Amino acid sequence: MDFLFTLKKLFGMFASPTGLILIFLLLAIIFYKAKPKLSFRTLCLGFVVFLLGSMPPIADRLLYPFEQQYDALNTIPQNSEYIVVLGCAHTSDETMPALSQLKDCSLARVVEAVRLYRLQPNLTIITSGSNFDERISNAQMVKRAAIELGVPSSKILTENYPLDTEEEAQLIAPRVQGKGVILVTSANHMPRAVKYFEHYGVDVTPAPTHFLVKDFYGEKNLGYYLPRPSALEKSTRALYESLGQLWQWLKT
Repeated sequence: MDFLFTLKKLFGMFASPTGLILIFLLLAIIFYKAKPKLSFRTLCLGFVVFLLGSMPPIADRLLYPFEQQYDALNTIPQNSEYIVVLGCAHTSDETMPALSQLKDCSLARVVEAVRLYRLQPNLTIITSGSNFDERISNAQMVKRAAIELGVPSSKILTENYPLDTEEEAQLIAPRVQGKGVILVTSANHMPRAVKYFEHYGVDVTPAPTHFLVKDFYGEKNLGYYLPRPSALEKSTRALYESLGQLWQWLKT
């Protein structure tokens, strides 16, 4: 696997709320005897990061700006020819159907792609994504899942080697340039994905899915203000996309 890609992923992992908490806890252990005051302060910092990152109001406020930039797609543009499904993740287990092997992000994306395909069955689906140390690529696993949902194999093309969003845009662009392209990816990932495809000369119609923040302005009950693991996931995604957009800005 590409060294720069691995380094980028490791940095993203340790720059996440969970990564920061682990770093603070490790520092607290290291300084426990030599510098007990510093140890206590780092322990407190870890607790604060954990608490704030786990609060739904804070997590939703952090992630919502990424997810609200594009609305869900309900009408297929007349010039559309392709549905491009960006890769995410799966865990190979041949005892299960392909749909069950997909992680939430990939599952949401393939379901959205199939929904759009059923609205206009003359479209061709392009799935994308490397194997990331799994036995088969994410592109192939998503294709299998789409076939399980009733899409003919002949209507699905795969791009099996991209490691990240930029490579997906770079490798898919020559195939779809000048065509009508619907882009399917997670809502929080969509702003960065659109910019990469535009950078490589492809105008896309965004079809965001896998919205993690729902009913943002709706009435909330008391339980909404209590810490929960799902909020920590949202905070992680918000920080990851912030870093991703910073990296994108630095490179382009």
